[in-house]
Amino acid sequence: MFFFPLSEYTWAMFEQETKLASGSGELKDSFDVEKAIGCYHAAIQELIVIDDILSALVGIEGRYISIKRIQGKEDTVTFQVDPSMDLTLQESAKQIFPLCESYLLINQFVESRSQFKSGLVNHAFAAALRALLLDYQAMVAQLEHQFRLARLSIQGLWFYCQPMIGSMQALSIVIKKVSANNFVGSTVLNLLQSQAKAMAGDHVVRSLLEKMTQCANTAYLQILERWVYEGIIDDPYGEFFISENKSLQKESLTEDYDAKYWQQRYSLKDDIPSFLASAAETILTTGKYLNVMRECGHSIQVPIAENSKLTSVGSNHHYLERIKAAYDYASGELLNLIKEKYDLMAKLRSIKHYLLLDQGDFLVHFMDIAREELAKKPDDISAVKLQSLLDLALRTTAAAADPCHEDLASCVEKTTLLQRLNTLKDLDIHQAVSDSNHLEELVNVTGLETFSLSYKVQWPLSLVISRKALTKYQLIFRFLFHCKHVNRQLCAAWQVHQGVRRVDMQGIAISVSSLLCRNMLKFINSLVHYLTFEVLEPNWHVMHNSLQKAKSIDEVIQYHEFFLEKCLRECLLLSPVLMKKVEKLKLLCLQYAVAIQRLITTMDIPSTGLSPDTCLDIDKYKQLKLKSHSQKLKLAPENATIIESVLKFEREFSAELQSLGPILSNSSRAEPYLTHLAQWILGVGKEQ
Repeated sequence: MFFFPLSEYTWAMFEQETKLASGSGELKDSFDVEKAIGCYHAAIQELIVIDDILSALVGIEGRYISIKRIQGKEDTVTFQVDPSMDLTLQESAKQIFPLCESYLLINQFVESRSQFKSGLVNHAFAAALRALLLDYQAMVAQLEHQFRLARLSIQGLWFYCQPMIGSMQALSIVIKKVSANNFVGSTVLNLLQSQAKAMAGDHVVRSLLEKMTQCANTAYLQILERWVYEGIIDDPYGEFFISENKSLQKESLTEDYDAKYWQQRYSLKDDIPSFLASAAETILTTGKYLNVMRECGHSIQVPIAENSKLTSVGSNHHYLERIKAAYDYASGELLNLIKEKYDLMAKLRSIKHYLLLDQGDFLVHFMDIAREELAKKPDDISAVKLQSLLDLALRTTAAAADPCHEDLASCVEKTTLLQRLNTLKDLDIHQAVSDSNHLEELVNVTGLETFSLSYKVQWPLSLVISRKALTKYQLIFRFLFHCKHVNRQLCAAWQVHQGVRRVDMQGIAISVSSLLCRNMLKFINSLVHYLTFEVLEPNWHVMHNSLQKAKSIDEVIQYHEFFLEKCLRECLLLSPVLMKKVEKLKLLCLQYAVAIQRLITTMDIPSTGLSPDTCLDIDKYKQLKLKSHSQKLKLAPENATIIESVLKFEREFSAELQSLGPILSNSSRAEPYLTHLAQWILGVGKEQ
């Protein structure tokens, strides 16, 4: 160190004045009042000023340097000097005052933020500042020692204080912002980093701020480490950039259509540390995966070596590599757990068998034995009886070999398919179904229009097969199920026609009706073929292959949701205009099938006990041979009645079919998947 020795005479005069000022209270008061600093020689003034500055450097007022706090600003203080002081000394003192002010501000911050309630980051930052102040106070003590040895001048004091002013002022700027805005956690870290970058031209200040950042990071990285290695948020003061919403429970996935458990149980806050911004999503996902495994009862922790701990961050970005390694491990473990132990693919195949009618033998049997129950109004249907009939159908068909068939349950919705589609606002429906009730007014809604299947899914498979996903499966099932019902009714009508032909009753009425029945069957069969073989089956194989290549549960969820969305769109369920047309055509088919069977079976023929849903006993018709020409003439009016009814249905069916053709043709330009269906519909129209 460089010292500036003073003359013995000057130092003696200073000591004499000091003893006088530090003597009894009366002498000191007399000295302070009667003698301003300007009364002393300039050399004596210098010594007095140095003594006062040394006190001011540690926040203590001197005889001629006072501390004044600005009213209304708790963090702002100023130092004032006796106006009679030598001007040169005043300027020298004012040069050092910023260091004194910074010390007071930092010391006040350390005292106020040393409690844990201020947050772990602020607490760690305050501890680092406390260590810095200890070094600072040691420097002031050394300067005072040199001053007592008469080896320190005002220029020497400035020489030693000057290098610290920049660093202390930079810290003061950070502290003022933290205090003014009550910053905690990530915000404090970002503020320190931004201030360090702003001081890029001053290596000393930048290094100090980076050191402060590193110290403040320590507590934050401990929270981060527990999250990415254990899936636990140990954040007592809410500083971590990931928040946990404990009100969202995993059970909501199977109960609530709009469940946000996976998206919002853990979510990112706005304040993310800048050094973690690029990896924020990876960090969030890693902890979520580990948390799912803990919720499954699996105690799992990412294996970490001593050099893999997240104890510090640096420009080499090794910490990002460790986070990525933790993500890869957590993702692989969860994916294996869901695919292997919980057998996700078996569940999806089971759902495909039942809700997408991949194996329809149980459905045929069920529709036979549950015909009477499903013909009732929804409110009159016995849920217990319907479930027992479903169980019987499952146990007596090939479905009994499926270990998952016990998860299947019957349910009867309160609304029709079109009404249900209108209530699901999150679906990408091209336009609202504004007048969907006109179809319901034309038909008496029964269980056949509202019947559906439900499927029990347990955690963690409910992440993939959630209530929302099951609802989409049910929409497709209801559409397919009703198409199958229409097909069965038309088949029954066709069998009636064939039975009547066998007893030599083919007349113009029967021929016209047979032609219409054949066209209706072609329409409904082609629609079912399109839905199953051109939409569901190809899309299922695409999803199956994608799931085999998936590297994370998020990719599995994404592929599954894409599959359902694509199926809904290509099954026409997201196009209200097309759906209403198809529903009207199906309604006409049902009305025709019921009416034509009633008309034929009420002709002047002995009752045969025909049932719309059962095959006609042809042997009974062999007994119905007409014995005379008069009986044939008697049927002429009845033939006319049938023809009139058939022609009415034919006109309505043809009109609806012809109006559907152009809509499909136009839509196929934007939706290529409709091309084959449009070609077939136009083909039927030409046959009409």
